[in-house]
Amino acid sequence: MECNGCEFRPELYYDKEYQIWVRREENGALTIGMTDISQTIAGKILHARVRRPGTRRPSGKPVATIESGKWAGPIPNFFDCVIEEGNIAVLEDPNLLNIEPYEAWVARVRAVDGPERALSVLVTGEAAAQGYAERCRRDDIHCSRGAR
Repeated sequence: MECNGCEFRPELYYDKEYQIWVRREENGALTIGMTDISQTIAGKILHARVRRPGTRRPSGKPVATIESGKWAGPIPNFFDCVIEEGNIAVLEDPNLLNIEPYEAWVARVRAVDGPERALSVLVTGEAAAQGYAERCRRDDIHCSRGAR
């Protein structure tokens, strides 16, 4: 599914501003990445830094930081978690976030209160699809993926 060229995947979970996506893994870990909207707004991503494995990150504290030519800021966190790992491929080549925002995840975490509780603060499915499309139209965001 797309809106203004911005790819959307209904099986993932999203924050209400559609900055990040979250995927539940079979082992209960949660994988976090940037949405197509976020990578477009950021521009060419030049640097990614993930907190050390084992670091606890309460809700509201970022799990990672991203720098681009026009922006530097956090990958927000919406639930209490512990960092398990950063994506080595993205840390070595951050532009992968621009090329494949849904394959090039940023961090894998373990929710302190369990994945169900963590995911309950996010949106998914049809509700997320509607919100995502509304954000694209409201802010006139037109996505493009690829090396910049």
